[in-house]
Amino acid sequence: MPGINIKDREIEVDDEGFLIDPDDWSEDLAVALASREGITLTEDHWKIIRYLRDYYNEFQIAPMIRKLCKDTGYSLKQIYELFPAGPAKGACKLAGLPKPAGCV
Repeated sequence: MPGINIKDREIEVDDEGFLIDPDDWSEDLAVALASREGITLTEDHWKIIRYLRDYYNEFQIAPMIRKLCKDTGYSLKQIYELFPAGPAKGACKLAGLPKPAGCV
């Protein structure tokens, strides 16, 4: 399995960059994963990442896109501008969530 080195610790990710163990997530890891995607994280990115993490921690599933947009105040277009790979493959990956079901 591929990995990413964070502070002298090898973190395992799958072939698409999703964490094998969601407990390995850290803000430093999010920054490293974002860098691999060509993204420099801004406060807008962090607002979405934190929302996704909080939602997942409460419900053990990623929110539906409509709920993500409603609760964060970002349109789907804005989310795609922040995370070009989209809410699932982009935002959820950087938030350390498992790959959402139905994400191709």
